[in-house]
Amino acid sequence: MPRRRPTQERSKRKFDALLQASRELLVEVGFESFTCEEVAARAEVPIGTLYQFFANKYVIVCELNRQDLVAVSHELSDFKGAIPSMDWLRHANQLVDNMANLWLTDPARRAVWLAMQSTPATRSTGALHEKEFAEVVAHMLRPLMPRTPPDRRSMMARVLVHVVYSMLNFSVQDGLSHEAAVGELKRLMVAYLMVAEKESRMS
Repeated sequence: MPRRRPTQERSKRKFDALLQASRELLVEVGFESFTCEEVAARAEVPIGTLYQFFANKYVIVCELNRQDLVAVSHELSDFKGAIPSMDWLRHANQLVDNMANLWLTDPARRAVWLAMQSTPATRSTGALHEKEFAEVVAHMLRPLMPRTPPDRRSMMARVLVHVVYSMLNFSVQDGLSHEAAVGELKRLMVAYLMVAEKESRMS
């Protein structure tokens, strides 16, 4: 977590500039060569100001990851009304397309995800972010599989979140067909949900 979040407009501009510079630097040099000094220089913000917000580069990356989850949450909010629905499969595919476009248009997403794997602390934070996100997904799945026990529905949501995130990051690797990878992700997700829906109806 940042040491503090800005409340005044001037501080917000500096905070946002630091995060934008961090995204650009991650894409260019990767996490190992990523430094707070370079971030501050690119953002044209004194290094002391950076440390007022962020204790170190790991905190910066965790904040970027949180921002990325917020963007995905906005996509999910548009999907909530589609379950239950006779046409939920089409809506699910559209959701994946919308999320895939986020990864395709912002190369920093994969860079942030890779950086989150760098230490036990960042991995733990990333897992916590995924778990919080999965709780929202589990709630959304309830109308689709009302007879499925809550514990299993929660586990299914965590699996879905982890697989979707992993596949989307896989889809934007160099030399890989993004469209083909996303197509395989849709098949995986839809098959998984259809089996779960059928099991719920039969239980």
